[in-house]
Amino acid sequence: MTEQNGLETVVLEPTGAHRATVIWLHGLGADGYDFVPIVRELNLPQELGVRFVFPHAPQRRVTVNGGFRMRAWYDVRYPDLSVAVDEAGVRESVAAVLALADQEQDQVGGWDKVMLAGFSQGGAITLQAGLSSGHPFAGLLALSTYLPIRAGINPDNKIPIFWGHGTFDPVVPYLLGKSSKDLVESLDFPLTWRHYPMAHSLYPEEIDDIRDWLQTRLAPVVK
Repeated sequence: MTEQNGLETVVLEPTGAHRATVIWLHGLGADGYDFVPIVRELNLPQELGVRFVFPHAPQRRVTVNGGFRMRAWYDVRYPDLSVAVDEAGVRESVAAVLALADQEQDQVGGWDKVMLAGFSQGGAITLQAGLSSGHPFAGLLALSTYLPIRAGINPDNKIPIFWGHGTFDPVVPYLLGKSSKDLVESLDFPLTWRHYPMAHSLYPEEIDDIRDWLQTRLAPVVK
């Protein structure tokens, strides 16, 4: 485990040259190790040279969980995620993730070789950071998530997005995810939307879809 720009991270290096980076953000109460096994499941071609960076969210009190301290990208005040959004916490995490991404793009040779990915809360920060920053990321991978702050999207920065959601999700309800997706899609972002018969998790078919999308997005930029 290392520390980069104030965030502790778990890093998996490519076996060959470093040609692209995927920064993958975990969900509420988890940590950076949560999605490390996904790298083996994706089994991306070695020639893509992907470095995976899994940051740990800071420890903070989470209101809906009785105020207990846990790893969280922002506070959640009500079970209804659209109510009383912790905008300060969201913006703080967005700034930290963008600083980490800036370091990665400097190492790999450009924003177009860096991708943000995230699940649940991590997906919310992925969307918020990518859609508001103006940086030409290689893509955004948003899983079982939503857009917490709908103002401030840069409509001119047409980053490709893969967005997957479970139709039985009890944590981030399907309709909340879809309404966020519909807003982003209305701004003409190149968006791939997939829904799966699952709850708040990943689905085998979804992993296959993610693998195909990652290869399609990264293959042109690593040559």
